[in-house]
Amino acid sequence: MTQSPIRKIYQGIADRRQMFRMFDRHAQRPNRFEGDAGPLYCGEWFEVGRVEHDYMLDILPPLWMRGEMFALREFLAGSITSVFYTLRIGGRTRYYHGYCDLSVARSPVEMRDAIVERESRSVKAMTHEERLEHIWSATHDEYRGYAGDRWLAEHRGKRTVLYYGGRRGTTLKLLEDLTDDEIAAKLPVHLRHVPKRIAA
Repeated sequence: MTQSPIRKIYQGIADRRQMFRMFDRHAQRPNRFEGDAGPLYCGEWFEVGRVEHDYMLDILPPLWMRGEMFALREFLAGSITSVFYTLRIGGRTRYYHGYCDLSVARSPVEMRDAIVERESRSVKAMTHEERLEHIWSATHDEYRGYAGDRWLAEHRGKRTVLYYGGRRGTTLKLLEDLTDDEIAAKLPVHLRHVPKRIAA
C-alpha cells in the first residue's frame, strides 16, 4: 500500500460523540464494502480529551503499548488500526488519535512526530486542506455525501457538502470546490479568522 499523507482532520479537542463520528467519517462512501478503504483513513489524526483517551485504553487490552502510545487490537481495514498518543507539547499533556498502517514499521512513530511538529508551531494557522477536512469532519452525515450518477464522470465519488447560499438557496457542492468565502461561512466562528498556512 502506498503510504497516505499524515493529515489533521479536526481543529480542537473532540469529545466522545465527535470522536466516534470521526472513527468512521467515510462510512457513506460509495461501494463501502468493496475495495481497500485503508488509504482513506491511514494518516488521519485529531486531538481527543484525556477522558476519551482513557476510555479507549480501558475498552479492550491494547494490541501493544510503547511509551506514550498504544494501538487498538481491532483493525479498521487491512493493517490500519487506531493508535492513541499521550504527548507533552508546549508544557501541557495532550491526547491524540491517529490511524496508522502497522505493516509500515515506523508508521506510529512518524505519526507521533508529525503531530508534535504540527502542534508545536508558535503561530496557529490552518492550511486550505485542514479547513476542508474540518468542514467534512464537523458536518452532519445528512449534509455531506459523495457525488453520484448525476455528476460528471470525473467528479463521481468525490466528497460533497450542502451549502446555504442566501438568496440562491441551498446547493450541493463538491467539497474541493468551496470558495474561500464559502469555507469561512462553514467554519465555526472561532476558526474563521485563523491565518492560512501554506502546506509544507
